[in-house]
Amino acid sequence: MKIRIGYEITYDCPRPTPMVLVLSVHPSRQADLLTAQRIVFDPPIGAVDYRDGFDNICTRILAPVGTLTISSDHIVTDSGTPDIVAPDVGQHAVEQLPEDTLAFLLGSRYCETDRLSDTAWSLFGTASPGWQRVQSICDFVHGHVQFGYEHARPTKTAWDTYMERTGVCRDFAHLAVAFCRCMNIPARYCTGYLGDIGVPPSDAPMDFSGW
Repeated sequence: MKIRIGYEITYDCPRPTPMVLVLSVHPSRQADLLTAQRIVFDPPIGAVDYRDGFDNICTRILAPVGTLTISSDHIVTDSGTPDIVAPDVGQHAVEQLPEDTLAFLLGSRYCETDRLSDTAWSLFGTASPGWQRVQSICDFVHGHVQFGYEHARPTKTAWDTYMERTGVCRDFAHLAVAFCRCMNIPARYCTGYLGDIGVPPSDAPMDFSGW
C-alpha cells in the first residue's frame, strides 16, 4: 500500500521566533520512503536537523518576522496489515526489563502515575499480567471516556481525563499510558496522520492524531 503523506503549515510571527519542528518520518520507517523527504520553507530559511532522546528527527529553525509556510509531500509504502494479536504474551518483572525501557515507567506532566496508581491497581490488579492486562486497560479507557473536540485543552492530563470522563485522542492515550506505567508496563505515546486513510477526500484540514 502506498500512502501519500505531507503537510502545509503557515505561521505569522510578529518577531523572529525560534522553533523546533518534529515533522520528519521516524528513522525506523525511512527505509519505506518511496520519494525523497524534504522540508520546504517559503521564504527559504536555514534549518538544522538533530535527533532527540526518542530518536525523532527534529528540525531547528528561526522563523522570520511575517508569514512562513512549511510544507512537505512524499510517499511511503506500508503493508497495510493490522497489528499482531498475541493474547498469550506475558509481562516481564521490572527487574527483567531492558534499561532503555525504564524511562517509560516514569510519571510525567500529562501522565500522573502518583495520582492514578491506587486506581490502576484496584481496576487492573486482578487481570492476567501481559496482553490481557493491557487489553483490560484499553477496554476500560474506551468505555470510560467520551470523545469530543469541545473537551480538548492544552493543560488536560490523564488524571483530568479520568475524573472528567471526556477528551480527545491524546487524552485517551495519556490515560492508557498512565495506567500501563502504574502497572509496571512500559508505555509511550506517539502522534501521526490517521484522518484521510480509507475515507472520502475532504477539503477540511486533516486531523493529527495521538495514540
